[in-house]
Amino acid sequence: MSHPQFTPGTPGLSDTAPIPAVPAQPGPPPSGPPRNNRTLLLRGAGLVAIAVVAGLVWYLIRHESTPYTPVAEPPATTTKPAFDYKLAEGPVKATDCAANAYTDAKKFFQDNPCKSLARALYTVQSGDAKALVSVVLVTMPDAAKATELKQLTDRDGTGNVSDLVRDGTFHDTDAPKLSGDQAAYESKASGVEVTIVLTDFYYGHHDKQLLTRIAKNAVKLSGKLR
Repeated sequence: MSHPQFTPGTPGLSDTAPIPAVPAQPGPPPSGPPRNNRTLLLRGAGLVAIAVVAGLVWYLIRHESTPYTPVAEPPATTTKPAFDYKLAEGPVKATDCAANAYTDAKKFFQDNPCKSLARALYTVQSGDAKALVSVVLVTMPDAAKATELKQLTDRDGTGNVSDLVRDGTFHDTDAPKLSGDQAAYESKASGVEVTIVLTDFYYGHHDKQLLTRIAKNAVKLSGKLR
C-alpha cells in the first residue's frame, strides 16, 4: 500500500508552524495573609510596642521625680483617768430618794419616787490642791422622769439629793461644804439613770477651771455605784 506524500505548499500546512503553548497548571494558593494585610499587622504591632515603651518611660520619670514617702502610723494611745479619785465614804444605797433630798428636789421625789439611790464621796489630789467629790446615782422608773430630774437639779435654788457631808454621814471637820456657792456642779442623764456631782476644794483653795474639770471627770465614777 502506498502512503500519501506530503506535498510542499499544501494550503493550511507548514513545516515551520509554531507549536501551541501548553497552559500553566494551577498551583496551591499562597499561604498566609495577603501582603497588604501583613504589612498593616506589622505596622500595628510596632505602634503598640512604641506606646508600651513610652508609657513605661513616663511611669519611671514620674515616680523618680516624686519620691515615695511612707505614711507614719499614729502611735497607739491609751486612755488614762485624768484624776486619781480615792473613795472616802460609801457607797451608801437607799430606795427612798425623798428622804435623802431637800426643797424642790424632795417634793419631786415625793411625786415621782425613784427606784434606787447610791451616794459616795471621793478625794482627789492635783498638785497642792485637794478636792472632795460627791457622786450620786439616781435610778428613775423611766427615761422621761430621769430627764425631768436632771432639768430640775440643773437649775439654781431647786434643791438636790443630800450629799454625805450635808447629811452628816461623813465625819471630817476639814471637809468643804459641797452644797455651797463655791462648789462645782455637773450632771448627766443616761436612760433611766441620773448622775449628780458636787465638788469643792479643801482649805479654801480656789481654781474654778480645775474644779470644773474634776467635776466633769467624776461623772464616770457613777459606774462604780451600780
